[in-house]
Amino acid sequence: MNGFEVAQHNSEDGITILRLKGFLDAHTAGDLEAALQKCIDEKKFRIVVNFEELNYISSAGLGVFMGFIEDVRENGGDIKMTSMTEKIFHVFDLLGFPALYDILKTDDEAVERFAQTEKE
Repeated sequence: MNGFEVAQHNSEDGITILRLKGFLDAHTAGDLEAALQKCIDEKKFRIVVNFEELNYISSAGLGVFMGFIEDVRENGGDIKMTSMTEKIFHVFDLLGFPALYDILKTDDEAVERFAQTEKE
């Protein structure tokens, strides 16, 4: 079985960055659920998910994001996605995620997007 890791970094501007690594599937989706639930429990609703080191995502992994987005947005936050490989982006694109989520090239772009949203 392939491994999966979620590393959490909290920035000084109140944005939480989750860095995904490995294979996100039905066996590892609980790790991502736990990380997102921790953000919600800590009232950290501005979340950036970095996919740079993610090698694989299954429908179970995709479902985790759908399971949390409503809670996050109801609390004035959002989940922004960054640094996807072409292969990972293709999976998200096929399912229409770009219409639901901001998918950006870098974490800095995501942080800037949060700053722009606050100004509006």
